[in-house]
Parts: sequence; C-alpha cells; structure tokens
Amino acid sequence: MQPQLLDGRYQIEQLLGEGGMARVYLGRDRRLQRPVAIKIPHPHLMTDPDFLSRFRHEAHAAAMVSHPNLVDIYDVGQDGDRHYIVMEYVAGVTLKQLINREAPFAIPRAVRIGEQIARGLHAAHRAGLIHRDIKPQNIIVTDDGQVRITDFGVAKSHLSTAMTETGITLGTADYIAPEQAQGHPATPQSDIYAVGVVLYEMLTGRLPFTGDNPVAVVMKHISELPPPPRRYNPHIPAALEAIILRALAKDPAQRQRTALELAEELHNYEQLISQATVVNPQLEPSPARIPNPPRSAQITAARPVTIPGPRQATVRSSRQEGLGCGVFFVGMLMLVGVLAVVFLISTGFFNNLFVNNPTRPATTLPPGGQSTTDTPTSTLVATTTVPDLVGLSDGEARQRLEQNQLLPAPSSEHNRDVPQGIVITQNIPPGTVVEINSPVSYTVSLGPLLVEVPNVIGTREDIAANQLRAAGFLVETVKEPHPTIDTGFVIRQAPSATLRIPQGDPVTIYVSLGDVVRFPDVIGRSRAEAEAILANTPGIILVFVDVQGRDRIPDFDRYAPNQVVSAAREAGSSYIGLNNGDYIPRGSRIILGVRAEE
Repeated sequence: MQPQLLDGRYQIEQLLGEGGMARVYLGRDRRLQRPVAIKIPHPHLMTDPDFLSRFRHEAHAAAMVSHPNLVDIYDVGQDGDRHYIVMEYVAGVTLKQLINREAPFAIPRAVRIGEQIARGLHAAHRAGLIHRDIKPQNIIVTDDGQVRITDFGVAKSHLSTAMTETGITLGTADYIAPEQAQGHPATPQSDIYAVGVVLYEMLTGRLPFTGDNPVAVVMKHISELPPPPRRYNPHIPAALEAIILRALAKDPAQRQRTALELAEELHNYEQLISQATVVNPQLEPSPARIPNPPRSAQITAARPVTIPGPRQATVRSSRQEGLGCGVFFVGMLMLVGVLAVVFLISTGFFNNLFVNNPTRPATTLPPGGQSTTDTPTSTLVATTTVPDLVGLSDGEARQRLEQNQLLPAPSSEHNRDVPQGIVITQNIPPGTVVEINSPVSYTVSLGPLLVEVPNVIGTREDIAANQLRAAGFLVETVKEPHPTIDTGFVIRQAPSATLRIPQGDPVTIYVSLGDVVRFPDVIGRSRAEAEAILANTPGIILVFVDVQGRDRIPDFDRYAPNQVVSAAREAGSSYIGLNNGDYIPRGSRIILGVRAEE
C-alpha cells in the first residue's frame, strides 16, 4: 500500500494507470495547490539499484526539457524507500481513445496533431533525449486540441550509460522502428518512424502492420513495405501520403533528417495545398515544394499559368494579294508527292532498301522470282554440366565448379539445420547444360544466428515474453511463489542475459505468483498425517478439523475412518475450497474435513 502523503507535500488521490515499471496516480501538490501526476515504481523495483539509477537519471533528463507539447516534470524525490516523479497533470484523453472512437480523422486535424507531436519530439531530441516508445497511448489530447507527449519512462538520454532499459528496450511492437526491432540503438529517426505509424493510423483507422502476435508484427516492420495509406482512405492527398511513407522508410537515412523537418513538412502542407489549387484544384503540391520528398513519390507539380495577352491586328501587305494562286500551286505539288509514294510502295521499292540491312536476313530474288533468305552460319558454343553442390563444403563446391569450367558465385546465410560452411541451395539445378564460364550461384550456411539474450528480469510477464519473441526466441514460462516480487513479474531467466545463443532456442522465464505458499498434498491422507504435514508447512495455519458423518459426506463408505476428504481456507466471512497443490496467500487459515469413524 502506497502512503497517502509523500514528503509531507504530495497527496495521492487515485490510480490513473499502470505500466510494466510503475503506477501513475492523480495527486495534489499541497504546497502550490495544484493537481499533479505522480509516478511510483512497482515495489519490487525499489530495491534494484540499477533501475533506480536509471529512473532518477531519465527523470532529471526529461525535467531539463520544457515545451508546450511535452508533459512537464516538476519534481523527483524519495520518501523513505519509495522513489517518485511528480509531473504535470494534463486533463484530456489519449490519442488512442480518439482513434478508437473517431478515426479516420479529417486531414487538417491529423496534420495538426502530427505536427505537434513532431515539434515536441524535436525539443526532446535537442536535449539529447529519445522517447523510444511513441504511440497514441502516450499522447494526451486536450479538449482544445493541444497535444502533450508523456511517459518518457522508456526514454534514452545521450548521457545515460545503460545499454538497455529492462523489459522495454523494444518499445511497443505496433509502432517499433525496424532498427529497434533488430536490436540496434534508437535514434531520433526511430521516433520519426513511430510518428509515421501514428499519422497512418489517424488517417486510415488502422495500423500499417498487423499480425497474430507481436513477433509477426515486428517482422513485418523489419521486412515488409507498408501498404500505401490511400489504399484504405482514398481521400488522403498524394503529397501527404508521400510525407507519411518517407517517415516509414526502412532505412533511417531516408526518413526526415529531424523531427523539426517532419513538423515543417506538415505545417507547410495545408499552405502548399492552397497554393497549388489556386490555379487548378485537381493539382497537388510539387515535390519541389516539400523538403526532401521520397524518390518513389509521384506528385504532379502545379505550375503557374501564363495568360496570353490579346493578339494585335494583322495588316496584310499588298504583296500577299496573290497568295491564293501560291496556295493552289503548293497543294498540287503535295498531291503529286503522295501519289509518287503510293506508287513506290506498290512496286516494292522500299523492300529492296532493306536487302543490305545488317540487322535483318538478306533477301535475294532468283531468276524464278521466288525470294530466299540467307541463313547465318551458326557458331558452335562450348557447354558443360552443372554439378550437384548441395551438401558439399564451400571449398568442395568451388573445386567441382572449376573442374567443370564454371564460375563459383557463393553467398551465405544463417541456417539452424545446416552446419556452418555447407552448401544449402544452388540456383541452377544439377545436370543442367550451360555454356562454359557461366556463373553458378549457391548459398553457404553460416550456421545458426547467435543472438544476445535480453535481460527481462524484473519486467512484467507479457512484456518480457514479447521482447524475447521479438528477438527470435521461444518462450517457456514457469510460475512460482516469491515473497517480495509482485505477481506477474519475472524473477529470473535461463539462459541468463547477455549470453549469445542460437535464434529460435527456448528461453525460460520464472514468473512470480506473489507471496503465496503451496497447499500440501493432504487431502486423501489420514488425519494424523495431514496435521503433521500442515504443522511443518510455513505460512499455513490449521485452525479446525471438521469431523463429518454420513449426512454430510456423499459416498461415505468410499473413505476410510479419519481420512481427510476436503480442505478450505478462510476468506473473510466465507470459505474457499482447496485442492492439493493450490497456491494460497501466506498466512492462510485452514479447515480440514475428516470422515467420522461411524
């Protein structure tokens, strides 16, 4: 239970939300008499010095940034062993709630929201802070349309020495940049990619990539091009689609260079549209008017139209009076020329022009009048047979190809099932006849791809599993009691973090059931055995043995006298039945049901 007053100043009033690392409460600053939002880490993280160091560091880094589109950080403190961050409380709804209710948005509304997000991120980026988890859930929109970015708990400062943030390195799968999904460090372009996804979602009401699980979504971010948003909303202008698709480029270098550049593109967009449609409402802005448009975008430029002035009156000179005869003479010459061309075509004159054309076979007319075609003399080509390379080592494959006068063209890829250095496939089937000195491509195995195991200890089970799957591992979960770690959080993992193991191998996470104990196997035993077992089980208190007769036990004769037939634990004024092996809260008070002797 959290205290209701922190440092004698911040009053906690109600829970606003909960994430993988902390809870956020609505509170009140009693000194300044204003509402605040208070973030407090989960209890089991209060004893993790690495986490607390990051928690304080990133809070201080975020507090150094002030911008109208960012939630302000007011204070960072510690009350006893409880650490907290006090933030500005912003009354509004999340952008995700608005998207779920109202998407697709009108074009001007989506553009204005996207511009504000980009401007807030630019301020953070200038301070060396990368958000790394931009998504509509972390964006608050007030009633007057003001946008505020919140939750820099995943943020990474350029001053930070931590390589990863426990459990949240990858951000959220639906909005993750390809380079983040591949384990590379996040950059400002990673946040720009996420803004591109948010713009896409606002304008179409759907995400660019979906899948049955987070891993499938992450793989699409890495390898698939997003469907053009106009496929789902044809009202999106091509110029705006180009801005979005540029932000969603797989290569960070092809995205907008800064969040400010993206903001300026969106800010200028409506002005560009209005300028372009002054001349022709059907035309859209020229790519030259949008900074650094993607090369793939085909945007029609609206060029200024020059309106010609009135023609001056033409004064005919006296020399033109005989023009009528001249026109008649020219017309006769043209008629004669046309008739001559028709005559030449009909006699085959033009066909004879091509007799000596080196680009086509020569045609001669023998005395009999029948045409014959000279067939070029064919040149013999030396050929050879492609050998079977699959299963050979790279060296053996090269030797076989060279013996057959073929050129080796190897490539390589990781493969879990084929040992390193062995040929997996070849592009030309064995036995195929080809010209000598032809290149033959084949693929050599690099063995399994070794991937570093992420550190998921102390993170929530679902976040830990998603992170491990995104890294390409299978996830196996074991649940067990723990006296101090909250329910649903990872206690330990195997293999341990930072080890490099083959992608696709299983990683086991041990998840806390909370401070519970296992109810021992006493049902079915004799009363004496059960009492002895319970007496030696810490955290369980036997308070009563209920001896039951025929009137209370169905199949009474099925049980032996003094045999335990049931068990229950007290829960307030009622009782909850138990089975052998159930996990129950530590300190539970137990009642056993025992068959009477007769």
